[in-house]
Amino acid sequence: MEFLSSPSSSSLNGHSTPSNCLPPPIQNQQNHPYDSVAVSSLPTTNGYSHRPFNVHNEDIIHHLYHAGFQTGHYADTILNVHQNSYRLHAIILSRSPFLAHLMSTSPPASGQRVIYVQLDNEPEVTQEGFVIALGYLYSSVSLNLIRPENSRGVLAAGCLLGGMDDLCAYAYESCRQSINLETIHEWLEFVDNIPGSDGSFSPEQQTLTPVFGQYARKLRDDVFHFLVDTLPNALEVNSPAISESGSSQGRSGRGTLLQIFSLVPFDMFKAAVESPAFQIGSDQSRFKFAKDAIELRKKGIARGRGAEETVVLAFGGSDMGESAVHVTRKIRKRPLWKVHS
Repeated sequence: MEFLSSPSSSSLNGHSTPSNCLPPPIQNQQNHPYDSVAVSSLPTTNGYSHRPFNVHNEDIIHHLYHAGFQTGHYADTILNVHQNSYRLHAIILSRSPFLAHLMSTSPPASGQRVIYVQLDNEPEVTQEGFVIALGYLYSSVSLNLIRPENSRGVLAAGCLLGGMDDLCAYAYESCRQSINLETIHEWLEFVDNIPGSDGSFSPEQQTLTPVFGQYARKLRDDVFHFLVDTLPNALEVNSPAISESGSSQGRSGRGTLLQIFSLVPFDMFKAAVESPAFQIGSDQSRFKFAKDAIELRKKGIARGRGAEETVVLAFGGSDMGESAVHVTRKIRKRPLWKVHS
């Protein structure tokens, strides 16, 4: 289902599309997900299948989503967000703790309640993601609208509204699966706004991710796993023979890995390079890789941050089960100027 306008639609709520500017209604009401369930697999009582009750429940949900959410019929609440207005229903919105609180502090006037959702401080909550999460309050059919490119906005909206753990889990899984070579740069920008393992932020970080709650740390861990394990394997730079001499494909993969690691936030860069799971050859190969990456970082992510990154190779450390490669960052001392009286 796509967000498409229909020229032939009647004007509802001031729009030429179905009310609330939402996806067109499901055309075939009989084509429900439960139609594929075999009758024999349904529970029975006194020899009668429970299927009629399931059909009845599904019909109610379908009606709520189509007549209530998509077209806004019989609405008692106007929700304003992202310069858009939606005609909705307080009893459904109350499933969200966030919206329930807004409604409790916004008593209805002239028979209709008007609430405003301010998202100026929540840039991760996109308009599309918010609408999908709103739809989920009415029906799980909204899950069909989640795609890799909008899943992070859906996850942010679901975490903000609350009361929709299944939607958040579904959107998170879509986010996790979307981490790949093509998207890693934007995911690195995302994790740069997540506090480190000690909960602290570097001075240049901005707090943009609290809305994600537990999922922020999960996504950070997923990006770390991708950098340390998945990416070296995909680029074929995890073999000693390739990393130290190697084929042209291996050298090309190493170059790509260097470019990506030159953009990794320092805490994650240090943890990745020092991780035993980061298998790109011998300790010397890993040391050389870290040294080359730091040179690139000086021209990019580490430039002008008042700190100097270095790497050292501790001989014998790997024999004791510890990393032989250690990355450090020292704050550059400001020059002192002598004042003559």
